[in-house]
Amino acid sequence: MAVSPDETMVVSGRVDGKLRLWNIKEGGMIGEPWEGHDGPVRCLDWSPDTLEIASGSEDGTIRRWNPDTGRQITPPIKTSHGWVYAVKYSSQGDKFMSGGNGAICVWSRDSKLLIKIKGHDDTVTSLCWSKDDVYIFSGSLDDTIRKWRAIDGKELVVLRGHTSNVTSLCLTPNERYIVSTSDDFSVRIWDLKTNQAVGDPLLHDDEVFAVAMSPDGKYIASAGSDTKIYVWSLEAALERHQVGVLCALVFSHLFLMVLVA
Repeated sequence: MAVSPDETMVVSGRVDGKLRLWNIKEGGMIGEPWEGHDGPVRCLDWSPDTLEIASGSEDGTIRRWNPDTGRQITPPIKTSHGWVYAVKYSSQGDKFMSGGNGAICVWSRDSKLLIKIKGHDDTVTSLCWSKDDVYIFSGSLDDTIRKWRAIDGKELVVLRGHTSNVTSLCLTPNERYIVSTSDDFSVRIWDLKTNQAVGDPLLHDDEVFAVAMSPDGKYIASAGSDTKIYVWSLEAALERHQVGVLCALVFSHLFLMVLVA
């Protein structure tokens, strides 16, 4: 699931390989489902100019869509890393990257492979860019978070501390910290100046698979298999090195997604 940059629409993907576009204000689906993938949709992202949507699937392809028509705007990209677990446009929108079986691929807007980055020992599950697009951050089933130089794929930092799969990442707006979630039931905050975890892990009752920051950088929202969304104070986590939950929302649906508008 991914929210449009103007926060008016959300696109969702399903196990049937179809995408659906929704009007957030009205709560209704826009048009018919978009068909193309031959396997479940694993990830989605909007280009910063809102002119296209990228989707990644278990069929090993990235497909790019015109949100106005629901049609594909380029031929599918057949990746070399199997299932596509993550796809992210750069902040300038001139390129995008994908993650899968042990590799990160960076693509130009015209679908040409610019660089393939290897270094993780297992599947890459989550990706994010620095604001200036100079650095790439990745999380993996090898339990690590890594920082790379985007231009040449040089590995700069390896963050270790999770005891199971890293499932999701997000940067704070000032890019001082990166927040990660894991199947070890925890949310962790990492100081990118010291490259160390800050404070105690923020704990769920089960595996955690999604995290997002509020735009003002004050709050962290996390969701997991315990069917809860937790909202945490970043300031409290940093200053007191231990923090209580500000809010816990309980849902009966197992597969929650975190959306912080």
